[in-house]
Amino acid sequence: RQPLAEFICLKMVRMSVLADCLKCIYNAEKRGKRQVMVRPVSKVIVKFLQCMQRHGYIGEFEIVDDHRAGKLVIELTGRINKCGVISPRFDVGAGDFERWITNLLPSRQFGMLVLTTSAGIIDHEEARRKHTGGKLLGFFY
Repeated sequence: RQPLAEFICLKMVRMSVLADCLKCIYNAEKRGKRQVMVRPVSKVIVKFLQCMQRHGYIGEFEIVDDHRAGKLVIELTGRINKCGVISPRFDVGAGDFERWITNLLPSRQFGMLVLTTSAGIIDHEEARRKHTGGKLLGFFY
């Protein structure tokens, strides 16, 4: 028999930092929290949150530099009903928005799809104005 000290230690890996961030925000919003701390920070997360902030779904957020991957402190306003990541990042053409809007959003009147395009990370209305397609990152409403 082998001694117990030689067992294999398995470590969980983080598959998508954007998915983790949006899940933390959604869970804190459901619990009625006023703010939430998210780690790690990435440029994609910051751009996604700026898009949410532009439409009034979240308040201010602050990046805390801890000399590691960083942390985000996000002020919640109570307006988020659901937010999530679309994985894999499907290609969305400039004329395909309507199909994705009907599949993902509860209504045409509110909610946003977030895309990564050659013009940056933008929502579907701005992509429609610029007449550009891209890859679908996620949604919020």
